[in-house]
Amino acid sequence: MCLAIPARVVELIDNDTAIVDLGGVRKDVSLALLEGVAVGDYVIVHVGYALTRLDPEEAEKTLALMAEAGLMEHALAEQSA
Repeated sequence: MCLAIPARVVELIDNDTAIVDLGGVRKDVSLALLEGVAVGDYVIVHVGYALTRLDPEEAEKTLALMAEAGLMEHALAEQSA
């Protein structure tokens, strides 16, 4: 099963790439599908692509629910594959 999870943008590398933080793990993701992403934004990440921006409050709620359900380790493993 693949999950799309919220991640916070911590660095913009170029127009199409950013480094995001996924629960303490940093990963390069493509921004090719989005425009106007800034450091601090939350994006939904799926298989290395940022699909959409997400409201920070909603991102925090989603991450907290995933952690509570024990899904964060599984989600991080899926994103690393």
